[in-house]
Amino acid sequence: MSHPTAASADIALLLEGTFPYVSGGVSSWVNQIIRAYPEYRFALVFLGSRRADYQGFRYELPANVVHFEEHFLYDDLHARESPRARPGDEATFARVAEMHAMFAPGADSGAAMREFRALARDMMPGGKLTLEDFLHSERAWELICERYQRFCTDPSFVDFFWTVRIMHSPLWKLARIAEGLIEVKALHTISTGYAGFLGALLRQSRDIPLILSEHGIYTKERKIELFKSEWIRDNRNVFQRDPTELSYFRQMWIHFFEWLGRFCYDAADPIVALYEQNRLRQIADGAQPERTRNVPNGIDLKRLAPLRDRRPSGVPPVLCLIGRVVPIKDIKTFIRAMRRVVNLLPEAVGWIAGPEDEDPAYAEECRNLVGSLGLEEHVRFMGFQKIDNLMPQIGLTILSSISEALPLVILEGFAAGVPCVSTDVGSCRQLIEGLNPDDRALGQAGAVVNIADPQALADAAIALLRDEPRWHAASQAGIARVERYYTDDLMFGHYRDIYRGALPARPTEAC
Repeated sequence: MSHPTAASADIALLLEGTFPYVSGGVSSWVNQIIRAYPEYRFALVFLGSRRADYQGFRYELPANVVHFEEHFLYDDLHARESPRARPGDEATFARVAEMHAMFAPGADSGAAMREFRALARDMMPGGKLTLEDFLHSERAWELICERYQRFCTDPSFVDFFWTVRIMHSPLWKLARIAEGLIEVKALHTISTGYAGFLGALLRQSRDIPLILSEHGIYTKERKIELFKSEWIRDNRNVFQRDPTELSYFRQMWIHFFEWLGRFCYDAADPIVALYEQNRLRQIADGAQPERTRNVPNGIDLKRLAPLRDRRPSGVPPVLCLIGRVVPIKDIKTFIRAMRRVVNLLPEAVGWIAGPEDEDPAYAEECRNLVGSLGLEEHVRFMGFQKIDNLMPQIGLTILSSISEALPLVILEGFAAGVPCVSTDVGSCRQLIEGLNPDDRALGQAGAVVNIADPQALADAAIALLRDEPRWHAASQAGIARVERYYTDDLMFGHYRDIYRGALPARPTEAC
């Protein structure tokens, strides 16, 4: 497939594991943002894990995307010339060791960040800290051995050695990407992590503005994944393990992503969160308060409001979870909740509307759970569906996630007149119950329950479906809330101001 290329663009969007290859809330938001500003020329830089993990575009590139490039950080990671003896720059590796000492709790984080910035510059092509030295030099070997002996609680040096290599090697690939990126006037990264590291490198090497928008807090989401991951080894035997202690390899990954996040926070201005709780989390993680602000997501009210007229007169006993079939969405809790729902409301059905290809093993486990609970006639896996087709047919949207930010699907449901039952994650309580007194006065647009509590999820859903006056009150509260606070026009206005602040004034604007 050929992609558009250009010598320059107005804004570079830095996208990690999202648009245009992955469907979902963040990708939909990116698509909205690009299309909202036809006056700007966008360059897209997609960062993925391995090419084999992505099967094709889920979105058509908008006409104002003039440049697209993709990079897969773990493909051919070490496919280089045969190693040769090299000592490594003694002074540079001494600085690396000193920086790691600064990462310790209680150390001077400001000094650590200054050293981090300096070493990041030396990772750029032509710098003193080369990938070849990191992979093959005597000094790198000595540093890895020394840190293993001092800190690692896992007995496997081989696993420690390869964890360090796999963790850090993509940073040099990002440095080469930064060196080769076309000329742009502003940068906009949609997360910290690897995309944020790339944005910070470009910010300090080219001295152009960097905007950061975080839908979820990247470091928090990576922690959840790392806690649950099975690919991270723990070779300690049962007598060596402390059940209250994270394995050292998990701690390494967590600290690594924490510092990538701080590096991005240090370079970005503004730093945008979707809601107040996440803005405060950004500050706790190192963002300067004066750079932070909240810009809630918004939905296309003009497109979704007419769906209300297509609804039946009664309340359909259809509970619909719209989202990817992945562990963070906790599809299994929804399935378990459906067993209780069907016991008490036999005509009820549950729809799972989302792609299953991101984690096929988990999707298979979910299907097996449906079978083991005898729910084959009541729970349907529908794959990716258009919101416009789903909303007129359902009675409730269900969100059983263990982590979210500000889910567009809740707002889209509200715009179509559909209440929501959600776990108490991200901004979901704010969306359903309201944020401030004026907002709360609009009423509750559904119900909020604890994470991983299928009985509470089921009972909250049944209470709404069995009580039509209550359901209609929740529907009206959701409509009023989304119309007042969460339209795309409001969101686009905020980002238009942000882009104008970051980009040089055009001649007509300067007059």
